[in-house]
Formats: sequence, C-alpha cells, structure tokens
Amino acid sequence: MLEQAYQLRDLEDQRHRFIVLSGCSGGGKSTLLTELNRRGFAVFEEPGRQLIKEQQYIEGTAFPWANPLQFVELSVSRSINQMVLAARVDQWSFFDRGIVDAVSFLEHLNLSIPKHLENAVQRLRYSRVVFLAPPWPEIFGMDAERRHSFEEAVANYESLVRTYERLGYTPVLLPKVDVAKRADFVIDHLTAGSKANPGLSIREHQ
Repeated sequence: MLEQAYQLRDLEDQRHRFIVLSGCSGGGKSTLLTELNRRGFAVFEEPGRQLIKEQQYIEGTAFPWANPLQFVELSVSRSINQMVLAARVDQWSFFDRGIVDAVSFLEHLNLSIPKHLENAVQRLRYSRVVFLAPPWPEIFGMDAERRHSFEEAVANYESLVRTYERLGYTPVLLPKVDVAKRADFVIDHLTAGSKANPGLSIREHQ
C-alpha cells in the first residue's frame, strides 16, 4: 500500500507548498530550518550534508570533492524522495536545498548535466519563490562536511543564483537578522504571496 502511495506525477499540483531555503553555504539556513520546525512546519534537512556523513561512516567515495557526479546523483534521488514525503503533509514544507542546488553544483564545476538530471529539474519543481541566504562572513565556519573556504562558497552562491533564475524561479534574499526575525520574514512573505503577491526579485531586494 505504501508503494502505491509513492507517486511522482502528482507533485506538480503540490509545488506551491514546497519552499526551498538555499543560498550561500554557512549563511544560516540550517538554523532557520530548525526555527521553522520549532514553529510546527515540516522541514527536510540538506541532502548533501547527510550524504557526506553517511559516506564518511561507511568509508564511501561519493563526496563532492572526490566524485561530484555520484554525489549529485545521490543528492537528487534523496531530494525527490523528500518531495514525495512532503506531498503527504497539508502545509508548507521547507527544504534545505533541493534538486536545483545539486544540478547547479555541476554547472559551477563546468561539468555536463546528464539528460535525466535536466529532466529532474524541469519536471520536479518547487514553489516559484526561493529564499536565499546571502554570503555572511561573520557566521561562516568550516567543519567536517563543509571543507570549502568562504571565497569558494561565494563563487558557488553566484552560480546558484544564475541557475535558479535560468530555471524560472524568483529568488528572495533573506535579511541578515536573528533567526526569529528571519523566520517571521519567510512566513510573512509566503502569506503575502498566497494573497497574489508575486514576491520581490533578488535584484529588487538588494
């Protein structure tokens, strides 16, 4: 019965409830996700960081710095699974990154995008408004899963913005404020959007 409930073709009708938190690495997305979860919303953690922890534990090789294509393949698969699970929740669901982020990483590395991954970003879409955490050097930190420098994070962020815009999304910058005010900003923006406010573009919000 559960297998029969695993449907992909119905996700398009649910996309308005799939809210992506993306942006610069180390920009406070995980903290914001935790706050939104505390307020009762469904949240899904970043697939990439989960995968790195798993690969480290099993001594695998699917790391973004060692095998980027395999890493992206696994990230996209997990992101699809997250969308299916979110479709079962009758409220906004928040994702720490998603399919677009994984594909953008390949573009950032100047690697070709396999056709099936292009199909994924076109067929499995999120809400048009995507919230981006801008580069925030004061809170950026490296750890076991985040090995890149702040400069590398900024370069990847700039590629990410281009990818989201190319795919027809409307990026909205998160303000550099405390997490409670950030969560308020997101909820207020979505509430206004549900009343036919299309949202500010990233260019207008800067």
